[in-house]
Amino acid sequence: MKLSSLSTAGLLLSASTFVAPVMANTEQSQLDNVVNAGQSITESAAKSQRKVNQLSEQKLTKLQQFNTVTKELDGLHVYNQQMQAQLDSQMTELSQLADSMEQVSIIERQISPLMARMISTLEEFFALDVPFLEEERSKRINDLNAMMKRADIAVSEKFRRVLEAYQVEVDYGRTIEAYSGLLTLNGQQTDVDFLRVGRVSLVYQTRDGSQLGQWQQDKKQWQSLPQDYRLGINKALRIARKQLAPDLMLIPLSSTSTSGAE
Repeated sequence: MKLSSLSTAGLLLSASTFVAPVMANTEQSQLDNVVNAGQSITESAAKSQRKVNQLSEQKLTKLQQFNTVTKELDGLHVYNQQMQAQLDSQMTELSQLADSMEQVSIIERQISPLMARMISTLEEFFALDVPFLEEERSKRINDLNAMMKRADIAVSEKFRRVLEAYQVEVDYGRTIEAYSGLLTLNGQQTDVDFLRVGRVSLVYQTRDGSQLGQWQQDKKQWQSLPQDYRLGINKALRIARKQLAPDLMLIPLSSTSTSGAE
């Protein structure tokens, strides 16, 4: 059975009218899916970018912290090297100090007998020397002997005092001095003025100037002097007392009774 042209055309119009809405709905759905997918991708990309930014900031922060810690480590390394050098130097000093302390102990054991011998030598020298300032010099030696028995005085201080006593004795040999004292004359204690010129001359004069004398070291005794020396001895006494300026003095020497000294 054949359809007419009019029927066929109506049938085609009805079919097209039905298919058009179906296709429109499908395209809209696909478009919505594409839009949704695009939004999802955009949100995902934004989220990823935020995470990347966060990671980048964390990286920069960690890098700054790393650089800071590295600088601190470098500074500590230099500091440790300096401290190690100081420690090595201190250890060397401690070693040297230990050696010095050991040497000090040895020296202390040896210096005490040395000081005892020095004091004994000083005593012998005093006994053989010209008899001036006997009380003062004898007291100095006795004080040294007493000092050696004391434990509250350091060895260094003991040694200093012994050397000081030696220095005093040395100075006696190059100085001029006048002092007063007692001397036994004609069996009586008499006030006299002593004049010491180094160790080359020791003379006395009574206060009234009536008697003069000189110590003879070779004979270990006093010998009277003539009044010819009175003016010279008086002048020398005044010079020794700084009452006159230094000048030529005519005084007897121990080796001779007619020599002068300046």
